[in-house]
Amino acid sequence: MKTLTDNVTFRHGATIKTRIVQSPMLTNSGLNEKVTQDTLDYYGAHSQSAGMIITEYTNVSPNGGPSRSWAPDREQLAVYNDDFKPGLTKLAKVLKKDGNKAILQLVHSGREAEYRHTLGGRVDVPSQMKFSWIDYPLHELTEDEVWQVVKDFGSATKRAIDCGFDGVEIHGANHYLIQQFFSAFSNKRTDYWGGSFEKRMNFPLEVAKEVFRVVNKYAPKDFIIGYRISPEETDDKNNIGYTWHESQQLLKKLTENFEFDYINLSTMDYKGGPEDVAKNYAQLLGEAIQAPTLELISGDIHTVAKMKDALNYVDLVGLGRATLADPQIAYKLANNLEDQIHLQFDEASVKKSHLTPGIIAVVANTPYFGIPGLDYLQSLSTTKLSDAVTHDGAK
Repeated sequence: MKTLTDNVTFRHGATIKTRIVQSPMLTNSGLNEKVTQDTLDYYGAHSQSAGMIITEYTNVSPNGGPSRSWAPDREQLAVYNDDFKPGLTKLAKVLKKDGNKAILQLVHSGREAEYRHTLGGRVDVPSQMKFSWIDYPLHELTEDEVWQVVKDFGSATKRAIDCGFDGVEIHGANHYLIQQFFSAFSNKRTDYWGGSFEKRMNFPLEVAKEVFRVVNKYAPKDFIIGYRISPEETDDKNNIGYTWHESQQLLKKLTENFEFDYINLSTMDYKGGPEDVAKNYAQLLGEAIQAPTLELISGDIHTVAKMKDALNYVDLVGLGRATLADPQIAYKLANNLEDQIHLQFDEASVKKSHLTPGIIAVVANTPYFGIPGLDYLQSLSTTKLSDAVTHDGAK
């Protein structure tokens, strides 16, 4: 019988003292894409939220972001050169100060790097095509440029190791570049990187290969490696990117060929599933994940009852918005203080969580955040954002 306070040991030896993981959430706290004091205050306040904390998605390439920023001091973080290392080293330190594990999430945003265009830069995609919601120019990556992005994931991993992070997570979800290559909707290439289902898997597989090469060469033996995936891309019924059937095949390949410590399912509802079977995504994709790789899921888990229920399907429970309201959830559960968990936004919780102005603006303008006290955050926010922005920046 799994419990939230179980110790969990990953395949390479790293141990966390709870099954709770803080999910990656965009803080919009970067200045010139670098860690700021707002960043450090926020993550430092969350060092007892979970046994493992996954940072917000961090750019591995100059054109890999920022995405959905609205001001120079409200940017996504980056790790594409050594200038970012001092700030990220401080970040790793504050995350780990209470003994938990710090994971740096690595991403190339692809077509979603809209703020790079605002800054005068280029926005890269697998295939040149029209997207109804995009009004800025896109650049189709050449084959050599794709290989460079693969190398960028490796270089970013080396920097994460140098900065003291306990692991990295490859972000292959939420419509960012890795998912764009895996998607039949957005990948129309006919070279090594596309043209068949097998070739559409090449980019995520090559990224994984490069990340593991760097980890095996430079990292401690217990370094943690995760992969995040959206179970399906079926938002537009006329343009199906992939279904859970294809996700199963990708995850089977990833976990057969590489020793991933965990797979992270990005969902809107941890109990949600496809239309063609009765099982949910956690059950279906769990069938494809090869042991001893563990399964993590996030999505609409914002009460203790749901945290416990999620363990019926997965090994690790990802919390997002709940940790925004109470940054000490794991600590309170471990110390029999469950009745003191505070899942409501108010003056005290906002102050204790050190919510950044960027987080407040996103949460206040996103109806998806159904935690009590949303009206209080709205009273604090002076920024109006699109309702299409969610907790991790995905559409």
